[in-house]
Amino acid sequence: MNTNNDLQDMYDLYDELDDLDSDGTKPSSKRVTQKRESKKREMEAKLFIRAQEASKEFKFTYKAARFEEWWLLDSLAAFYDHKWISDVLKRVKGGKEASVYLCKPGVEVDAPLLAAKVYRPRSLRNLKNDQQYRVGRTDLDEDGAALWKEADVNAIIKRTRYGEEVRHQSWIAYEFVTLETLYEAGADVPKPYAKEKNAILMEFVGDAGMSAPPLSSVALDLDEANELFQRVIRNIDILLSHSRIHGDLSAYNILYWDGDIKLIDFPQVVIPESNPSSWNIFQRDVVRVCQYFSAQGVACHAKKLAAELWTAHGHRVFQEVDPKYLDPEKPEDRQAWNQHK
Repeated sequence: MNTNNDLQDMYDLYDELDDLDSDGTKPSSKRVTQKRESKKREMEAKLFIRAQEASKEFKFTYKAARFEEWWLLDSLAAFYDHKWISDVLKRVKGGKEASVYLCKPGVEVDAPLLAAKVYRPRSLRNLKNDQQYRVGRTDLDEDGAALWKEADVNAIIKRTRYGEEVRHQSWIAYEFVTLETLYEAGADVPKPYAKEKNAILMEFVGDAGMSAPPLSSVALDLDEANELFQRVIRNIDILLSHSRIHGDLSAYNILYWDGDIKLIDFPQVVIPESNPSSWNIFQRDVVRVCQYFSAQGVACHAKKLAAELWTAHGHRVFQEVDPKYLDPEKPEDRQAWNQHK
C-alpha cells in the first residue's frame, strides 16, 4: 500500500514524464538533479511492479504507453474486479484533466458499450482556475458524502499534499454525484454506473466505430436546431431545479448522436445559492449556448433568457461586486456586499 508521499512522488514523476520530448529526452532548458534522476528511476521501478501485479488478472486490448498502462490498471482494476467492464478497447478523447476510454461492459452491466473517464495524476495540480467554482461548495469524500473530519478540511485549506489529494477526490465526486442526480431527474446526460478512485464509468455515446462528436462540430438545419435548443434550455432548467449550474457549458460540452444530445463534464458545477459569482457564471453558460444556436439560425436573446430562467427559480439578478472596491467601514458598502452574497 502506498503512503500519501509515495503517491505524490508518482504524480511528480508523471509530470516529468509528460514533459519528455518525443524521443525520450528532456528539453535542454530543464535541469534535473542527480538525486531527482535517482528518485525517478526508483519510482519507475515501483510503477513497473504495480503494473505487473495488476496485469496478472486485468489485460486489455488497448495498447497504451507504459505509464498510461499503469495508470489505467490502477484506476480501472476495481471496475474489472466488480465485472462492470471486461476490456478497454481504445482511447476516444484525451485532455489535460482526464481522458475517456471506450470499454467493453462486464456481465454486471447491461449496456452495449461503456465510457471510462480517467482523471490524470497531474490534474491534482493542474486545476488552476477551479476556485471560482468551489466557492460555496461543501467538499465531498470519495463516496460523495460531505467531508466532516476537521483534519481533512484543514488539509484542503492549507493545500498540503494530502489536502490536494482530498480536494481532487472532491472534484471528481461532484461530477459523479451530479450525473446521478441529473440522470434520475430525466436530464440528457450519460447514465452513470460507478466511480472508483480517479475514474467514472458511464454510458458511452456513439458506437464501436465512432464516438459522438461535440455539438460545436455539427451543422444543423433550422428545425432540428430549434428543437435541440429547447432541449438544452430544458436541461439548464433541470440543473437549476437541483441547485446546480454547469459552469462550463457550451456546444463543446454537448455531445450529438443520431439527433440526440448529452450534456457532459460536470466536475466544476456551481451552487447558485452560495457562490457570489453564480449569476455571472450562469449567464456566461447561457450566452455560450446561444452563440452556437444563433449561428444555426435560432432566434435567441441570451441575456434576457438567462434572466428569465434565473429569476424563475427565485434567484436575483445582480452585478458582480469586487470586494477590493468596498470599504468595510462604510455601511452602504457592507450592505452592498451582504446583498451580493
